[in-house]
Amino acid sequence: MNFPAIASLPPKKHRNLAQGVVAHIADSIRQGSLNPGEKLPTESEIMRLHGVSRTVVREAISHMQAAGMVQTRHGVGTFVLEPAATPRLGIDPGTVVTMRDVLAILELRISLETESAGLAASRRTDAQLQQLRTALDHFQSLPHGNDDTVAADVQFHLTIALASGNRYFHDILSHLGTNIIPRARLNSAKLAQDDPATYMERVKREHEDIFNAIARQDPESARAAMRTHLSNSRERLRRAQEAIETA
Repeated sequence: MNFPAIASLPPKKHRNLAQGVVAHIADSIRQGSLNPGEKLPTESEIMRLHGVSRTVVREAISHMQAAGMVQTRHGVGTFVLEPAATPRLGIDPGTVVTMRDVLAILELRISLETESAGLAASRRTDAQLQQLRTALDHFQSLPHGNDDTVAADVQFHLTIALASGNRYFHDILSHLGTNIIPRARLNSAKLAQDDPATYMERVKREHEDIFNAIARQDPESARAAMRTHLSNSRERLRRAQEAIETA
């Protein structure tokens, strides 16, 4: 009987043999070598592929069953299950309403995106840099007041997250959606008593600084540029909040 191909064993060290088998099969599922509904190779075949004992194989399958990755049908075999729905983060974007909420999201973004930008500078490919340039050019081409500036701004930051090589940065920012951009919820320029055109020009320059650091593959400058960009947004909103509370 022909079984779905599993990639050759990666040269990684694991705490024990069973974890190594689990990690290898999980990689095959993620890469599409094994798809939901398909049958795993027999215990004997897994033993041969990995050079492990039957006990190790059964322990690995037990771990995968507990994790909801596979299901064993007695007398038939072990089958790959559909992946469970990705659990939602403990953040409901719909609750980001007040200025305090937006400030809290900015504080979260400073910690996340500062490192994301540094990693992007270290890891980005030429293709990703071109995607980032395209996203930035689109954002900069939009006139002030155009509703599409928020979506273009979000795309710029999401592209950096993708270039970081760590999908969780992208997952979190995608989950937050347009809430990562303060002006999507609040009129940032008006609250900070800035001229709207001057405000947008400043944001565009800050974006250009981030891009240039990533293009130079300068992680520390990329981190600094992203921190400056987000900290400036936070400071503008913080001053506006203080003015409102004082009034």
